[in-house]
Amino acid sequence: MPQVTRESLMTLETYARERPAFRRRIIDHKKHRTVHLGQHMTLLFEDELTIRYQIQEMLRIERIFEEDGIRHELEAYNPLIPDGSNLKATMLIEYDDADVRRRELAQLKGAEDRVWVQVAGSPRAYAIADEDLERENEQKTSSVHFLRFELDAAAAAALKGGAALSVGIDHPHYSASVEPLQQHVRDALAADLS
Repeated sequence: MPQVTRESLMTLETYARERPAFRRRIIDHKKHRTVHLGQHMTLLFEDELTIRYQIQEMLRIERIFEEDGIRHELEAYNPLIPDGSNLKATMLIEYDDADVRRRELAQLKGAEDRVWVQVAGSPRAYAIADEDLERENEQKTSSVHFLRFELDAAAAAALKGGAALSVGIDHPHYSASVEPLQQHVRDALAADLS
Protein backbone atom coordinates (compact mmCIF):
# COMPACT_ATOMS: atom_id res chain seq x y z
CA MET A 1 0.00 0.00 0.00
CA PRO A 2 1.53 3.34 -0.96
CA GLN A 3 2.21 6.00 1.64
CA VAL A 4 1.04 9.60 1.47
CA THR A 5 3.90 11.73 0.19
CA ARG A 6 4.53 15.44 0.07
CA GLU A 7 4.01 15.26 -3.70
CA SER A 8 0.60 13.57 -3.36
CA LEU A 9 -0.75 16.42 -1.22
CA MET A 10 -2.46 19.48 -2.63
CA THR A 11 -1.42 22.98 -1.63
CA LEU A 12 -3.83 24.77 0.70
CA GLU A 13 -5.08 26.89 -2.20
CA THR A 14 -5.65 23.91 -4.49
CA TYR A 15 -7.30 21.93 -1.70
CA ALA A 16 -9.67 24.82 -0.94
CA ARG A 17 -10.79 24.74 -4.57
CA GLU A 18 -10.93 20.92 -4.88
CA ARG A 19 -12.28 20.14 -1.40
CA PRO A 20 -16.01 19.74 -2.23
CA ALA A 21 -15.34 17.20 -4.99
CA PHE A 22 -12.66 15.43 -2.92
CA ARG A 23 -15.04 15.18 0.06
CA ARG A 24 -17.72 13.59 -2.13
CA ARG A 25 -15.16 11.10 -3.40
CA ILE A 26 -14.08 10.25 0.17
CA ILE A 27 -17.65 9.82 1.41
CA ASP A 28 -18.33 7.33 -1.38
CA HIS A 29 -14.98 5.59 -0.79
CA LYS A 30 -15.64 5.20 2.95
CA LYS A 31 -18.95 3.41 2.27
CA HIS A 32 -16.85 0.46 1.15
CA ARG A 33 -14.55 0.61 4.18
CA THR A 34 -16.95 1.15 7.10
CA VAL A 35 -18.25 -1.59 9.40
CA HIS A 36 -20.82 -0.93 12.11
CA LEU A 37 -20.53 -3.29 15.07
CA GLY A 38 -23.88 -2.94 16.77
CA GLN A 39 -25.29 0.50 17.49
CA HIS A 40 -22.31 2.07 19.21
CA MET A 41 -19.10 0.98 17.48
CA THR A 42 -17.85 1.77 14.01
CA LEU A 43 -14.67 0.65 12.32
CA LEU A 44 -13.32 2.71 9.45
CA PHE A 45 -10.69 0.66 7.63
CA GLU A 46 -8.01 3.09 6.52
CA ASP A 47 -6.03 3.21 3.29
CA GLU A 48 -3.87 5.75 1.50
CA LEU A 49 -6.86 7.76 0.28
CA THR A 50 -8.62 8.01 3.67
CA ILE A 51 -5.37 9.02 5.35
CA ARG A 52 -4.50 11.52 2.62
CA TYR A 53 -7.90 13.11 3.23
CA GLN A 54 -7.22 13.28 7.00
CA ILE A 55 -3.85 14.92 6.38
CA GLN A 56 -5.35 17.43 3.91
CA GLU A 57 -8.02 18.32 6.47
CA MET A 58 -5.46 18.77 9.24
CA LEU A 59 -3.31 20.98 7.04
CA ARG A 60 -6.39 23.05 6.15
CA ILE A 61 -7.72 23.37 9.70
CA GLU A 62 -4.32 24.16 11.21
CA ARG A 63 -3.23 26.30 8.21
CA ILE A 64 -0.02 24.29 7.95
CA PHE A 65 2.02 25.13 4.87
CA GLU A 66 5.61 24.98 6.09
CA GLU A 67 7.64 21.88 5.23
CA ASP A 68 8.37 20.89 8.86
CA GLY A 69 4.67 20.96 9.74
CA ILE A 70 3.71 18.96 6.67
CA ARG A 71 6.45 16.40 7.39
CA HIS A 72 5.18 16.09 10.97
CA GLU A 73 1.62 15.32 9.73
CA LEU A 74 2.96 12.73 7.27
CA GLU A 75 4.96 11.05 10.04
CA ALA A 76 1.94 11.03 12.36
CA TYR A 77 -0.59 9.68 9.87
CA ASN A 78 1.31 7.37 7.49
CA PRO A 79 1.61 4.58 10.10
CA LEU A 80 -2.20 4.26 9.93
CA ILE A 81 -2.01 2.98 6.34
CA PRO A 82 -1.92 -0.83 5.91
CA ASP A 83 1.49 -2.10 4.83
CA GLY A 84 0.46 -5.16 2.82
CA SER A 85 0.19 -7.84 5.50
CA ASN A 86 -2.44 -6.22 7.67
CA LEU A 87 -5.65 -4.24 7.86
CA LYS A 88 -5.77 -1.02 9.86
CA ALA A 89 -8.83 0.70 11.24
CA THR A 90 -9.98 3.62 13.31
CA MET A 91 -12.47 2.42 15.93
CA LEU A 92 -15.10 4.89 17.11
CA ILE A 93 -17.22 4.28 20.21
CA GLU A 94 -20.28 6.46 19.81
CA TYR A 95 -22.84 7.44 22.45
CA ASP A 96 -24.72 10.71 21.92
CA ASP A 97 -25.49 11.43 25.57
CA ALA A 98 -22.38 12.57 27.50
CA ASP A 99 -23.43 10.86 30.76
CA VAL A 100 -24.19 7.58 28.99
CA ARG A 101 -20.91 7.84 27.06
CA ARG A 102 -18.91 8.37 30.27
CA ARG A 103 -20.60 5.37 31.93
CA GLU A 104 -20.19 3.11 28.89
CA LEU A 105 -16.55 4.03 28.29
CA ALA A 106 -15.85 3.00 31.89
CA GLN A 107 -17.54 -0.38 31.20
CA LEU A 108 -15.66 -0.83 27.91
CA LYS A 109 -12.09 -0.71 29.20
CA GLY A 110 -10.04 -3.06 27.06
CA ALA A 111 -12.62 -3.21 24.25
CA GLU A 112 -10.00 -2.16 21.71
CA ASP A 113 -8.12 -5.42 22.39
CA ARG A 114 -11.22 -7.58 21.82
CA VAL A 115 -11.96 -6.51 18.24
CA TRP A 116 -11.21 -9.18 15.64
CA VAL A 117 -11.22 -9.96 11.95
CA GLN A 118 -11.55 -13.49 10.63
CA VAL A 119 -10.92 -14.80 7.15
CA ALA A 120 -13.07 -17.89 6.48
CA GLY A 121 -11.08 -21.01 7.38
CA SER A 122 -8.58 -19.10 9.53
CA PRO A 123 -8.48 -18.23 13.23
CA ARG A 124 -9.51 -14.80 14.41
CA ALA A 125 -6.87 -12.06 14.27
CA TYR A 126 -7.33 -9.79 17.28
CA ALA A 127 -6.46 -6.10 17.11
CA ILE A 128 -3.15 -4.68 18.15
CA ALA A 129 -4.40 -1.38 19.52
CA ASP A 130 -3.03 2.12 19.93
CA GLU A 131 0.60 1.59 19.05
CA ASP A 132 1.16 5.35 18.93
CA LEU A 133 0.08 6.06 22.53
CA GLU A 134 -2.05 4.66 25.34
CA ARG A 135 -5.67 5.75 24.99
CA GLU A 136 -7.06 4.14 28.12
CA ASN A 137 -6.70 5.23 31.74
CA GLU A 138 -7.73 3.91 35.15
CA GLN A 139 -11.31 5.15 34.74
CA LYS A 140 -12.22 4.53 31.11
CA THR A 141 -11.25 3.73 27.58
CA SER A 142 -11.09 6.36 24.85
CA SER A 143 -13.87 6.83 22.30
CA VAL A 144 -11.28 6.58 19.47
CA HIS A 145 -8.71 3.83 18.95
CA PHE A 146 -6.34 2.89 16.15
CA LEU A 147 -6.24 -0.84 15.39
CA ARG A 148 -3.94 -3.09 13.38
CA PHE A 149 -4.96 -6.62 12.38
CA GLU A 150 -2.03 -8.80 11.31
CA LEU A 151 -2.98 -11.60 8.93
CA ASP A 152 -0.76 -14.64 8.49
CA ALA A 153 0.24 -15.58 4.96
CA ALA A 154 -2.48 -18.24 4.61
CA ALA A 155 -5.26 -15.90 5.75
CA ALA A 156 -4.02 -13.09 3.50
CA ALA A 157 -3.85 -15.44 0.50
CA ALA A 158 -7.33 -16.76 1.22
CA LEU A 159 -8.77 -13.25 1.51
CA LYS A 160 -7.09 -12.17 -1.73
CA GLY A 161 -8.44 -15.38 -3.30
CA GLY A 162 -12.04 -14.54 -2.44
CA ALA A 163 -12.61 -16.02 1.03
CA ALA A 164 -15.27 -14.39 3.19
CA LEU A 165 -14.24 -11.92 5.90
CA SER A 166 -15.99 -11.35 9.22
CA VAL A 167 -15.44 -8.65 11.84
CA GLY A 168 -16.54 -8.51 15.45
CA ILE A 169 -15.92 -7.68 19.07
CA ASP A 170 -16.23 -10.06 22.03
CA HIS A 171 -15.87 -7.79 25.05
CA PRO A 172 -17.83 -8.83 28.20
CA HIS A 173 -19.89 -5.59 28.02
CA TYR A 174 -20.22 -5.35 24.24
CA SER A 175 -20.51 -8.12 21.73
CA ALA A 176 -21.35 -7.74 18.05
CA SER A 177 -20.23 -9.11 14.71
CA VAL A 178 -20.84 -8.90 11.00
CA GLU A 179 -20.46 -12.39 9.57
CA PRO A 180 -19.61 -12.19 6.71
CA LEU A 181 -19.00 -8.65 5.51
CA GLN A 182 -20.81 -7.48 2.40
CA GLN A 183 -18.91 -8.34 -0.76
CA HIS A 184 -18.05 -4.73 -1.66
CA VAL A 185 -16.50 -4.15 1.80
CA ARG A 186 -14.64 -7.48 1.70
CA ASP A 187 -13.27 -6.62 -1.76
CA ALA A 188 -12.09 -3.16 -0.65
CA LEU A 189 -10.26 -4.63 2.35
CA ALA A 190 -8.72 -7.47 0.35
CA ALA A 191 -7.21 -4.84 -1.95
CA ASP A 192 -5.19 -3.56 1.05
CA LEU A 193 -3.06 -6.70 0.97
CA SER A 194 -0.02 -6.92 -1.30
